[in-house]
Amino acid sequence: MIGEIVCVGTELLLGQITNTDARFVAERLAELGIDAYFQQVVGDNRERLAAALRLALGRSDLVVTCGGLGPTEDDLTKETVGEVLGVPLVHDPAVADRITCLLERHGSQVLSRAVAKQALVLEGARILPNAAGTAPGLLVSKGGKHVALLPGPPAELEPMVRDHLGPALRELAAAEGRAASFLHTRVVKLCGLGEPAVEEAVRDLIHSANPSVAPLVTVGETHLRVTAKAPSQAEARALVEGMVAAVEERLRPHIFGYDSETIAEACGKRLRARGVTLALAESLTGGLVGHLLTEVPGSSEYFERGFVVYSNQAKTQLLGVGQELLSRYGAVSEEVALAMARGARQSAGTSLGLALTGIAGPDGGSEAKPVGLVYIAISGEAPLGPTEACWRHVFSGERGLIKQRAAHRSLVRLWEWLA
Repeated sequence: MIGEIVCVGTELLLGQITNTDARFVAERLAELGIDAYFQQVVGDNRERLAAALRLALGRSDLVVTCGGLGPTEDDLTKETVGEVLGVPLVHDPAVADRITCLLERHGSQVLSRAVAKQALVLEGARILPNAAGTAPGLLVSKGGKHVALLPGPPAELEPMVRDHLGPALRELAAAEGRAASFLHTRVVKLCGLGEPAVEEAVRDLIHSANPSVAPLVTVGETHLRVTAKAPSQAEARALVEGMVAAVEERLRPHIFGYDSETIAEACGKRLRARGVTLALAESLTGGLVGHLLTEVPGSSEYFERGFVVYSNQAKTQLLGVGQELLSRYGAVSEEVALAMARGARQSAGTSLGLALTGIAGPDGGSEAKPVGLVYIAISGEAPLGPTEACWRHVFSGERGLIKQRAAHRSLVRLWEWLA
């Protein structure tokens, strides 16, 4: 079955809200083995919505609309779908009663006109109950085509898809004699190796059709998404795991995690496994590394404290960085970065100290020390290996991106140090 998503709402076109509905529905369709080749976003305009629906129905078996089911005049999805399909709207007393009861229970004003509008359903459509709102979803079929109408608010749409639309689409596929298919996906996460090098290492695997292997890039990481489709979930999982094993054989030293795991979680696992404690000294990142580490539940087992030492005075007072060192080498230098890491470790009494100092911009750079220059230093106690190390990086981008890249790379360095 070929699916298409049509999201309705002028606020989406204006960028006033993020379109999370499309992402959620696309993920659920993929899990159901429905291939979604197209997505459209259209405003609250009847003519343009009708044109979008006709286009979608001309190339897809299933069209899922998101939004436009509310009680106001600019909510036009039901009316427009009915017009395009040639299916009339009819009043559903059970839906009207449910909406009225829900509004009364919440202490909301019951407007008969609004209730009457939302109680209109497409004749012959399957009602998709809304556990969190007033607008019911609908699944209507005509001429071998299917249209699912969903409310726009994610809190209403997501449970409706999980609990009602998904099972309904499986029933529909079975009734039409379509072969059921299941999708399984794993994401292999790598660091310390750029996308070109990763792609070269698995070039032959990327040409596989099922399972498929696709490289993705985020800040400081390369991901390989491995996806397989099969008649059963077990078969799809087996195909994926076989391909993941092939990727691991070639790239294991650079794999820090899978699926939703973060580099901060990977660092936490290694810190915990080695019984190591950590203190941070952050200058340009202003506490961002500490935030990432403490997003991980249980991080108090290994993260002792963080020092945000933005000024030279703070570096001296809190970490014991010598004024002579600052004057001679400057705050953004290998020497100061190492002194910060050492001072954090000694002050906190931890096994490791991790420090960052740099120039986030947009001002403050020079030819010798450009914007984006960052020093990352680690000071550790034996037997963890070399007692100290420092790395020089020059990151590109605007101020926020430089800070993100510096924070992420510091965790990568920590993860590698703990290997």
